Amino acid sequence: MSRIGNRNLVIPEGVTVTIDKQTVTVKSAKGELSLNVSPLINVEVSENNLTTKCVKNTKEANVMQGTTNSLINNMIIGVSEGFSKGLEAVGVGYKFNVQGNKIVVNAGYSHPVNVEIPSGIKAELVSNTEITLSGIDKQKVTEFAANVRKIREPEPYKGKGIRYKDEHVRRKEGKKAA
Repeated sequence: MSRIGNRNLVIPEGVTVTIDKQTVTVKSAKGELSLNVSPLINVEVSENNLTTKCVKNTKEANVMQGTTNSLINNMIIGVSEGFSKGLEAVGVGYKFNVQGNKIVVNAGYSHPVNVEIPSGIKAELVSNTEITLSGIDKQKVTEFAANVRKIREPEPYKGKGIRYKDEHVRRKEGKKAA
């Protein structure tokens, strides 16, 4: 039995959850997210609680119950509070710049790298070496942050590169003199 799938999700005030056949839609003042649910899962809303139940007792249905519960929980958190991911550039000359709907990244290459910001994501410049990406869709925010980080991943010898705000880069000692 899935323990995550059995948890009751509390729907906060100002958030409405509607179920139309196999589509769950979560709305609030911040925005709207929807999810197509597997036919093996039954989603029920009562008052301000949401539960997911298996239609059949199979292994695939059990897996989908936990996944569906977790995705709906992320949707509820996203439209009520939102998600944010911080990135920082470490290295001489490494910096971020937001120009309209693009992020210009200087990361040690001979040219600046332009990254287009997807719709639904806001990029906020904290300083020229720190940037915060925020939005209501957790998957979009974290995937975009990973793509920006992939421009220059942190290397283990000097620690230079683009890293997440809370990321610890494990350092290596390097070559020893003979």
